[in-house]
Amino acid sequence: MVQMGQVNLPSRAIRSQIVAALDIIVQAERMRDGQRRIVQITEVIGMEGDVITTNDIAAFEYQQEDVHGRISGTYKSTPSNPKIQEPSCLL
Repeated sequence: MVQMGQVNLPSRAIRSQIVAALDIIVQAERMRDGQRRIVQITEVIGMEGDVITTNDIAAFEYQQEDVHGRISGTYKSTPSNPKIQEPSCLL
C-alpha cells in the first residue's frame, strides 16, 4: 500500500518502517466449519540485510472434525523462545 502512494520510498526503508511498527503478527482464518480461529502467532524480530526476520511463536494444529463438522485442535508453541520483552517503562 505504501508503494501505491505518491512518495517513492526504497523497499528497504519501507521494510525498516514495518519492523519498527510491528512486534507481533496474529493470523486469523475462517475454518471450513465457519469458525474463525487464530492459526498462527509470529513475532517480528528485525532485519538481516533487506529481509525482515520473524520467529513463529505458536500455531493451531488441526486434530479432528466431529460428526457435526466442527474442527478441534490445539495450539502448539514452537521450540524457539520468543524475543519479545516487556516494555522497559513497565519494569
